[in-house]
Amino acid sequence: MYLDPDLLSRNVSPFNKPTLMKVLLIYCSKFGYTPTIKTVESASDDPDPKEFENIQTAFIQVEQEDMEKEKEVEKKLVKNLKWICGKNNSKELILHSFAHLSESKADPGFTGTFFDRVEERMSNAGYVVHQTPFGYFLDLRVEAPGFSLARVFKDL
Repeated sequence: MYLDPDLLSRNVSPFNKPTLMKVLLIYCSKFGYTPTIKTVESASDDPDPKEFENIQTAFIQVEQEDMEKEKEVEKKLVKNLKWICGKNNSKELILHSFAHLSESKADPGFTGTFFDRVEERMSNAGYVVHQTPFGYFLDLRVEAPGFSLARVFKDL
């Protein structure tokens, strides 16, 4: 059996490896959403539907464990977002909270603040960044082309 030195140095059992933030990156020729059901009481009221073309999307699962190492995870996420935007020649990005990639979920307040910080960092780096309405179920419209890096999954 291989024992990961990183896990050992953090006193984490190799049999209970901590979960990692999960990110599904989809380049879309067209992407749209319509808010349907409010799921977080503090979410803004009545957000408008939106449509985009030729845009990089990031479906992000913020995990409970990410709260303990938020700066490290934020840095890794921003690095991966810049990488995929570069590969897909896109300067426009949508951040979408997608709490369906894992059973572990961060607190909604933490997730919203985390997304705001990532948006600010990406905007400061010259990207146009949007967020889907946080705290809503959405009807999604996705058209994604079939090329190599149009769909990428990452554990951060």
